[in-house]
This record gives sequence, C-alpha cells and structure tokens, in this order.
Amino acid sequence: MSEDTAPAQEAVDERPLAGGFGRLIVLVYVVFAVSAGARALFQVATKFGEAPVSFSLSAIAAAIYLVAAIAIIRGAGRLAMAAVVVELAGVVAVGALSFAVPDWFPEPSVWSHFGSGYGYVPLVLPVVGLAYLLKRRKGV
Repeated sequence: MSEDTAPAQEAVDERPLAGGFGRLIVLVYVVFAVSAGARALFQVATKFGEAPVSFSLSAIAAAIYLVAAIAIIRGAGRLAMAAVVVELAGVVAVGALSFAVPDWFPEPSVWSHFGSGYGYVPLVLPVVGLAYLLKRRKGV
C-alpha cells in the first residue's frame, strides 16, 4: 500500500501523558484524591447518617480523582479521558442539584455548589484535564 492509500490513523503525541504540564495535572489529582478521600473516610466513619449522599459522593469523587491520576501516569489516555468526563458530569450534576435540592446535601460534598468549598478547583480541573488530553491527540 502506498502512503496515500494507507488507512487513516489518528496521530498521537508520543511524549508520556504525565510529562510536562501533565505532571501538574497529576499532582492536583493526587492531592484531591487524598484530601477528598481522607475527608470522606472520616465522615463516613463518624457521621454517615447525617449526610449519606454528600459523604458518598465525596468518596466517589476521590476514587475518580485517583483513577484519573493513575491513568495519566500510566499513559492510559482513554481511561483518563473517561474518568475526566465522568468527573465533569458529576461536578456539574451535583453542583446543580446542590442548589436545586439543598435538602439532599445537608453537608457539602467535594462537588457541592460546583466545588465552591475547594475554590472551584473541582469544576476547573476536569475542563483543564479534558483540554490537555484532547490537545495530546492530534487530529481532534
């Protein structure tokens, strides 16, 4: 087959995902995984009955942050993309619901009010992560 008739393949940046700016993204994901995870574990262990939805969502957020960080470190672009998309959907959905149905969130979760308790980083991080991952894929 000549070069002109070869099937089109998506060109991918050959540098590691966790290199350069990816290191900063991984660092933020790890910090958020640890902080949200520790907070959620404490809340689940000591006062789960007060706000089970909020505390469960914080634990889920921590798990997603951890998956995103590990996927970026290992160069698993598709898994990283999936984790970041789920994260963005979660923060938008929970953020909106926390305003629309505040009774569901007697205690804040990481994603409540679009992450206002964490300086809105939970809202900005998946947008930055998606932009980074998409930029790494040429032809997108």
